[in-house]
Amino acid sequence: MRWSFSHARLALAGLCLAVVLSGCGVNEVPRLDEQVKASWSQVLNQYQRRADLIPNLVETVKGYAHQEEDTLTKVTEARAKATQMQIPADMLSNPEAFHQFEQNQAALGGALGRLLAVSEKYPDLKSNQNFLSLQSQLEGTENRISVARRDYIQAVQAYNTQLRTIPGRWIAAFLYPEAKVKETFTISQEAQEAPKVKF
Repeated sequence: MRWSFSHARLALAGLCLAVVLSGCGVNEVPRLDEQVKASWSQVLNQYQRRADLIPNLVETVKGYAHQEEDTLTKVTEARAKATQMQIPADMLSNPEAFHQFEQNQAALGGALGRLLAVSEKYPDLKSNQNFLSLQSQLEGTENRISVARRDYIQAVQAYNTQLRTIPGRWIAAFLYPEAKVKETFTISQEAQEAPKVKF
């Protein structure tokens, strides 16, 4: 079959249309959505890393701080609550589920902070190599969590901006009607208040 001049013009017009559409942001919504998903996976990865360190840390502290059973129990319970939460498929666009996840992780972080503060009472524990190694790994993990959360927040900002501004809003409504605004992390009211320093 021979191509006629009109077929060639039609093919060229189709190619030009594809180039124009790819350049005008048609693929921006799914690209940004994938970036959000990848960033969220990294957040979950770092939270899991923290959760994996906790049993070893609790066991190490338990060997030195028998009278701190209440603190150890709270850390264990907070870890269980954070790791056993069922994460729904619509987690990132479900404010209630996202907020519950965020609260569970904050409770775990607070319990860990209390556990590390307890260690100050026990000089032998503070000099234990296993404890020092776990503490160092935990501090590094907390830093990775902060970086992963920052990256996620930036990815969500770009995605949500695309969905709320023109022409992204029109493109999403027409081509990606299932695209929804994603949730992002917040800071509790207590964390926003400046610490009171007493001398």
